[in-house]
Amino acid sequence: MNEITTLKWVLAVVAGLLLGTMFFVGLWWTVRKAIFSQRPALWLLGSQLLRTSLTLTGFYVVSGGHWQRLLACLLGFVIARFIVIKFTGRPVALPSFSRKEAGHATES
Repeated sequence: MNEITTLKWVLAVVAGLLLGTMFFVGLWWTVRKAIFSQRPALWLLGSQLLRTSLTLTGFYVVSGGHWQRLLACLLGFVIARFIVIKFTGRPVALPSFSRKEAGHATES
């Protein structure tokens, strides 16, 4: 393997890291924004369409028709997921409603 091919693989992984970071930070931000929004479905749907479109376009451009580069980009994308989770923290469980509050729906 020559230096140019190695450089293309490294750049594909870096591009995957950038795409993954954009995708997962965008998801984190959207969920935080949607929780307090009057129209959370609009936030979630719009964000999903935008993040998916940008990510798939990025994968297409980076791959350049080579499945090896696509795989390297995907590797960077997956690594970015773990990095973003490390920095944003694990999801915190929201307090659940007690049975007493929802008793009218469960009583026969």
